[in-house]
Amino acid sequence: MNEENVSRQKWGMLAGLMAYVLWGILPFYWKAVGSVSPLSVLSYRIVWSFAFMMVILIVSGKWFSFIKEVKAVLRNHRRLLAIVAAALLVTTNWFIFIFSVSSGKVIDASLGYYMNPLVNVVLATVFLKERLGRGELIACLLAALGVVLLAFQSGVVPWSSIAMAVTFSLYGLIKKVAAVSSMTGLTLETAIVAPFALVYLFFFSAEGFMSFGLSLNLLLIGAGIVTAIPLFLFAEAAKNISYILVGFLQYIAPTLMLIAAIFQFKETFALPQLLAFGLIWLGILIFTGSNILVLRKNKQLSKGISIDS
Repeated sequence: MNEENVSRQKWGMLAGLMAYVLWGILPFYWKAVGSVSPLSVLSYRIVWSFAFMMVILIVSGKWFSFIKEVKAVLRNHRRLLAIVAAALLVTTNWFIFIFSVSSGKVIDASLGYYMNPLVNVVLATVFLKERLGRGELIACLLAALGVVLLAFQSGVVPWSSIAMAVTFSLYGLIKKVAAVSSMTGLTLETAIVAPFALVYLFFFSAEGFMSFGLSLNLLLIGAGIVTAIPLFLFAEAAKNISYILVGFLQYIAPTLMLIAAIFQFKETFALPQLLAFGLIWLGILIFTGSNILVLRKNKQLSKGISIDS
């Protein structure tokens, strides 16, 4: 492995870690705007994300390269369709997440993101032909068992959690394979749905456009920033490290959400849930340990090759 690949993987790992930590603490932000309806929050999130990305493009001097890439996307119907699909998937995921948090079901949101890596593994093995090692397979089975136990103890199929997992996994897969830069992709995704969000806010929302107090209006504007930054970091991670590893990094976010749900939002967390989450955590430890062993083995192997040569 050359230095460029090592550097890309390090950046991808760091970007993934930062993205998932930011996502993990987002429930606090959506709780702060809880007096606004979930659909309005979603619309503001879309509109201000697009505005924020436009400012970033202009300030960073990447506007002309953005226009050039947009023209290339418009000429390629397959890439354009991928961007549209990504926009619809991430918008659906945002709404389910905001609705779950505003409804006092942060644990359900946490469950959705715990399920997400399992879907990632399926997509990675089917579409990207990535292989699972023995440790990774055991980790997946333990995590799957934990998720099934969570669903069983609740007595209902966790449709919102499943929908969150599937939509974001498919979104991540598109970001992995689509030949579009992270900044251009995110700007186009928000641009596609922003007109619909504006129409809703101006003509259908009963609350009126930006008709709240100063602090709440600032929080709604800031929703664009707290949305765009982790999405950009996630796109960078998806392009630079394996999709399976991206999937298991995602356990950071639901773990932070779970901690917040129990200790800050005082949601119920009974013994069956503790046992189920325990299985998931054990799977994470096994996955992490197996990857560390593989990395050490590859490092020793590369050293041996360099010495021989």
